[in-house]
Amino acid sequence: MTIFFVPGFMLDADLWRNIEPDLHGFGPFAYAEMSLDGSIEALAERALADAPPRFVLIGFSMGGYVAREMARRAPERVQALVLIATSARGGGANQKARKAAAVDASTFNGMSRGAIVKSLHPDRAGDTEMIERIRAMGQRLGPQVFTRQAGIEREDGVPYLGEIRVPTLVIAGAQDGLRSLDEAKELQSGIPDARVEVVEGTGHMIPIEVPRHLSDILGIWIRSLQQNR
Repeated sequence: MTIFFVPGFMLDADLWRNIEPDLHGFGPFAYAEMSLDGSIEALAERALADAPPRFVLIGFSMGGYVAREMARRAPERVQALVLIATSARGGGANQKARKAAAVDASTFNGMSRGAIVKSLHPDRAGDTEMIERIRAMGQRLGPQVFTRQAGIEREDGVPYLGEIRVPTLVIAGAQDGLRSLDEAKELQSGIPDARVEVVEGTGHMIPIEVPRHLSDILGIWIRSLQQNR
């Protein structure tokens, strides 16, 4: 099987770097191109065009919105769906803040330290190496992608969760300051037979903050799906 990764806002494939070694036994990796389109629907269409015929789909944060849309559009191709630190709710205040920030995109040089710190567990507020790694992803993507992604509308998907008909695992950070546990439970209750795992000791950036714990959860779940075929 192929594991198809979908990163979040102003993040690239480096998001997954530390979990990949533990998942190599499950097959090759592929990555969604998130820099070229200005809507969730267009991002999902491009990802499906680039993806192999069948794959395990893992979406993080904004990438979770794209992954849900992919699973709705092509359930016959998605062997399983993992939604990490994400939601089905509309953009609200966070979306307005991103759009306001995009006005100053001409001076963009990666996400600010303050914004990154808010995405981490409080104990990692002084982890300069981690903060710079996250910042570097935004720098590589650049101001045009920042403007494009900041303008993406995140529509309320809660009424459509029941249309997802693939095995689904929802993973949430217990100390996530950007996405609440209520949002994770909303995904679980809306998607038929979905499971939820709450990870202690991490904020929003689960793949970077606790990669080993995340890869253990993913490995156990994927193996269980293989055994139950």
